[in-house]
Amino acid sequence: MRPETVLITGCSSGIGRATAAAFLDDGWTVYATARDTDDLGALEDHEHCVVDELDVTDDSDVRNVVNRILRNEDRIDCLVNNAGYAQFGPTEELPVDAVEDQFEVNVYGPHRLTRAVLPHMREAGEGTVVNVSSVAGRLSMPGGGAYAGSKFALEAMTDALRWEVEEHGIDAVLVEPGPVETQFTERAEEESDRTERTGAYDWFWSMFEDTEAVGGGGTGAVEPERVATAIVDAANLTDPPARMPVGTLADLLLKSRFLPDSVRDLAIRFARKRFA
Repeated sequence: MRPETVLITGCSSGIGRATAAAFLDDGWTVYATARDTDDLGALEDHEHCVVDELDVTDDSDVRNVVNRILRNEDRIDCLVNNAGYAQFGPTEELPVDAVEDQFEVNVYGPHRLTRAVLPHMREAGEGTVVNVSSVAGRLSMPGGGAYAGSKFALEAMTDALRWEVEEHGIDAVLVEPGPVETQFTERAEEESDRTERTGAYDWFWSMFEDTEAVGGGGTGAVEPERVATAIVDAANLTDPPARMPVGTLADLLLKSRFLPDSVRDLAIRFARKRFA
């Protein structure tokens, strides 16, 4: 039997790179992709890893990569939609094109990849689509509307997909990390330069800079390898759960959704006063 094959997006660093390494350790054939293959480093030296250039916002890139895998391996057993980033900023200060770009990568990218692999998984009668979401996929915070909105959308699409493909032997799983020790924060800080700051939301920017952005490290953050382990488990389980939160803080934040809105509003008001 030939090893099972996985296609992973966003492997230049962090969760993506750790996930590629975890699948290789588990004996899979790994296609590790990124916008720039120069960022994939030592992965290229592994016997069972193929690196490829892939921009998830480019239809032709997606089509070409999937076709190359099928020519070489004649199978795609798992797709891991990991590529993504966070665009933070108050709604008034975010240009529309920044929100469009956020959805282009975090929502339309996974949609493109999923559409490309599903015909082959259906023909095989099996397969797993793992979408890397976030606790922000079920909990929105000030300044995080665009990012959380993209993850909310990804969660809704994955729920629909799970029911749609079940009869074809395909699983669709959401992995929901809390804060992770990655370069997430650095990218978020770079993207924040696109905002049109009015001075009306300085309290948010003070909070943003103090907490290093939601999800980018600090107290309670987990190593990317822990998220990678959850992703590999999702691919290997015969009947994986619909959602796999990763980290104690992720569990706590997700439980906070069940608090009354008035309680959560009070907490946000307290934070706003503290940073004003």
